[in-house]
Amino acid sequence: MSSLKANSEALRLRAAFEKAGATPVDCAVLQPAETLLDLYGEDIRTRAYVTQDPARGEQMLRPDFTVPVVQMHMADGAEPARYTYSGVVFRRQEENPERDSEYLQTGYEVFDRTDPEAADAEVFALFADTLGGEGLRAATGDMGILTAAVSSLKTSPQRRAALLRHIWRPRRFRALMDRYSGRSAVPQTRKALLASSDPLDIGVPVIGLRSEVEIADRIEALRADAAEPPISQDQVDMIDEVLKVSETCPYALANLRDIAVDMPEMEQAVDRFARRCDALAARGVNVDTLDFEASYGRTSMEYYDGFVFGFYSEARPDLPPVASGGRYDALTQRLGQDKSIPAVGGVIRPDILLQVREAQS
Repeated sequence: MSSLKANSEALRLRAAFEKAGATPVDCAVLQPAETLLDLYGEDIRTRAYVTQDPARGEQMLRPDFTVPVVQMHMADGAEPARYTYSGVVFRRQEENPERDSEYLQTGYEVFDRTDPEAADAEVFALFADTLGGEGLRAATGDMGILTAAVSSLKTSPQRRAALLRHIWRPRRFRALMDRYSGRSAVPQTRKALLASSDPLDIGVPVIGLRSEVEIADRIEALRADAAEPPISQDQVDMIDEVLKVSETCPYALANLRDIAVDMPEMEQAVDRFARRCDALAARGVNVDTLDFEASYGRTSMEYYDGFVFGFYSEARPDLPPVASGGRYDALTQRLGQDKSIPAVGGVIRPDILLQVREAQS
């Protein structure tokens, strides 16, 4: 795929977003690593390129545009605001070496507190119209429903926090659920550690960055966790039922309303889903055939906390999504220094779109 064609397509897409009312913006290629590390922890190092600048400190080649656009808007943006951008992002691909480590993104972001569900519908409908005729399948989900379900679990705040932190890591999430519900056995090494009257009295020097006090605090936290009663099987089953919801929007909504009878903490998130369906229909989207997957979005960037969507090629299932996006209200609060605003957006990958067109032709 020639870079000239991809750049030309990126400019065409950005022009479509400008026509929809977005202001074009640009962001520096090098971004302060501290911000992304604060947001995602050390895990981000496995996905981004990090370098050291003698004057600016640790820097990252931008892994996406959303974080710097949010920072820019929260610093001095007007309300409401719509932005578009186009440029190269950088992602390490150790697990998928066949994928490009740098590629173009063209995006559209909306900062508007008037009607969040209407803004969700605006972004999705714009992407659906822009990509109309490309033979793509649309998928939608809602991270807010899943986080509401997890937040309703009758267990310790520490366990709920750990599960919420690992929602975006399905294997780790499942391992924690198995552990907290008693499905998986406690490792012998941990049993021995917790049974010891003085785990630090092992006759070897402490090696690493943690002090003895920090290690002792961690051991006490593990002991407190071990004393917690297991999460009931009924609650585990309800989380599994939420994760299994994968139907067209009307059937998914009915299914989730049934589950919410036993998990009333989900009701507000399910109501938002219902209002979004109405807003999508008002934008001309056929929600009767639109797919909804409750587990969708769990391997995306971790700032999505509500509506999520993607557009895929069924003719080329080996390719990454042509487009993806979602709502990230909490991110604006994290970066806004006590200010926040509802926000939603998405990106299109011009190179993937061109590959899809080639496959169809």
